[in-house]
Amino acid sequence: MIRLLPATLLLLPVCAAAETAADSLAANKVEKKIEEIVVTATRTPKSLKDVPVVTRLITADEIKKTDASNIQDLLAEELPGLEFTFQMSQETSLNMNGFGGKAVLFLVDGERLAGETMDNIDFNRLNLENVGQVEIVKGASSALYGANAVGGVVNLISRDSKEPWRVNLNSRYRALGNEWRTGADINFHKNRVSSNTNFQFITAETVRLTDAFDTQSNLMNIFGGTTYNVKERLSVQAADNLRLTARGGYFNRTSTRVNYDDNYLDYSGGLRGEWTISPAQSIELSYAYDQYDKRRYINNLRTHDHDYSNRQHIVHALYTRFFGTNALTAGADFMHDYLQTYQFANGETHAQSSADAFAQFDWNPLRRLNVVASVRYDYFSESRNNALTARLATMLKLGRFTIRANYAGGFRAPTLKEMYMNFDMAGIQMIYGNPELKPERSHNFNLALEHGGRIYDGFAAGSYSITAGGYFNFYDSRITTTDYAGDDGREAGAIYCNEDGVRACGIDLSARYSLQNGLGLMFNYNFLHMGGRTVDSQFSNPRPHSMTWRVDYEKRFAKAYKLYAGLSGKYLAKPESKYATDGAYSVWKFTLRQEVGRGIGLNCIVDNLFNYRPKVYYWNSLPTLGRTWSVGLSLDIDQLFN
Repeated sequence: MIRLLPATLLLLPVCAAAETAADSLAANKVEKKIEEIVVTATRTPKSLKDVPVVTRLITADEIKKTDASNIQDLLAEELPGLEFTFQMSQETSLNMNGFGGKAVLFLVDGERLAGETMDNIDFNRLNLENVGQVEIVKGASSALYGANAVGGVVNLISRDSKEPWRVNLNSRYRALGNEWRTGADINFHKNRVSSNTNFQFITAETVRLTDAFDTQSNLMNIFGGTTYNVKERLSVQAADNLRLTARGGYFNRTSTRVNYDDNYLDYSGGLRGEWTISPAQSIELSYAYDQYDKRRYINNLRTHDHDYSNRQHIVHALYTRFFGTNALTAGADFMHDYLQTYQFANGETHAQSSADAFAQFDWNPLRRLNVVASVRYDYFSESRNNALTARLATMLKLGRFTIRANYAGGFRAPTLKEMYMNFDMAGIQMIYGNPELKPERSHNFNLALEHGGRIYDGFAAGSYSITAGGYFNFYDSRITTTDYAGDDGREAGAIYCNEDGVRACGIDLSARYSLQNGLGLMFNYNFLHMGGRTVDSQFSNPRPHSMTWRVDYEKRFAKAYKLYAGLSGKYLAKPESKYATDGAYSVWKFTLRQEVGRGIGLNCIVDNLFNYRPKVYYWNSLPTLGRTWSVGLSLDIDQLFN
């Protein structure tokens, strides 16, 4: 794992002497990590060090050390400039570098997800048990991924197990809410067939944050409930040049409220074929289905016959052709999107089809220079909107320095709900959709400088990486709501509209250092400045400064004992918003992980180490009662028997 380098250690000289055997081993480990392969930024496999777009990679090892239950927990701990908060009904709101959740696209193995929870998908669906790595690309990526990739892409890549068999059983108890998380991950690989089956069950009690005498807080409880999540992934090497992968999933979450229960269901499946025509040519075809339903029960009776159901059918085609060190990628997608919701008038349903075509050329005119150009055209049937987006990314290597510069365009088409909503919001006001909405558009400019390498000097021997980057986003035709006076027989309320002129610019800093003796350091910082018609929401308030950090130590002391200890934290400045109720705060976390014997893992975590509690609990406050702890046990059954 590549770790942080503190600024003071940047001045350490690089020893030019011959490497010792230990140094050589460390160099091999560093090189192995440098060669991590990512796919999100270019849609074709590429070494992380050779990607012209800044890509944040969270490895399976880092996921294990955070002990996160889902993608929301992981990203909140690892990335500055990204924050999750609550909305009404305790659905999740996301802000990343000034973009709301609707502008950030979440993928699983490159596939979109159905359903939305006011601001984005249901993040509880995305457990991390069988995830091999998470790739994050900040900034517009619509030239490759289309709608919703206005502010960035987060892609969860499944683990591809090659062991003959592997079985992991795990359980964790967290004191806050008496939460139990139990899971199983079962893998086998024989000849041309491999399978991964994953199961996770979570149960938690409602946590009362404050009492009825608190007249300032809006967030009184964190509701408990149960979650079931089952996933299956089956791969068959049908021929030497043909691989078929089938997948399926079932998700069921019940959120227990004071007077009612909310139930969330998801059914997903898909089939992918990868055909290697020749060493220089390949074709990929896939079909994906995803259905996400929401239901509300009062005294075990459903409140609506058709609460919410979103169904998506998606077909992909991707062709790749290599010309020496250069590559041409071309593809097309088709999606049919169906929505049924009580927020439509008179039980109506609406559907929309979208189609696109895109092409990308990866050009390497010099050994140290890479240029990637992409263009894409999208069409949406119901809104009759179309969008042409492009991206130009360049990378230049000068010794240990790497310069990345790129421009990318982004867009988000109006959703069916934004076009056709006719919703009485609990008698407070009516909210109306607008079929005349234009797509949101963004223009993203990014420049980053990276410096990295190895140090061979005594105690400081190890690897380091430092990245400093600046970004500017111009966000046009943002879809929001405005007051509606009422006409054509409709009463007054609010209506969806387009609003222009949002600007977001800032700085990202990242430093990592991994010492040969097992000590690691990491530091990330984000500065954000918003301008123009900025979003000032009671649910999501961008913060001008945020940081994450980690100091850890990992070493195997004996064949039967390995220790990991880490101290991590994050800092969030006070939001620049009239809705902000909290000042700046920081939270710290201590993690102790031990591997004992064969395949036995023990986790002990103290979260919110210094007992931070907000003065007022609001939608954007940290939902905590102060210091809490958790313990976990992991058993690798295959290692116990081998």
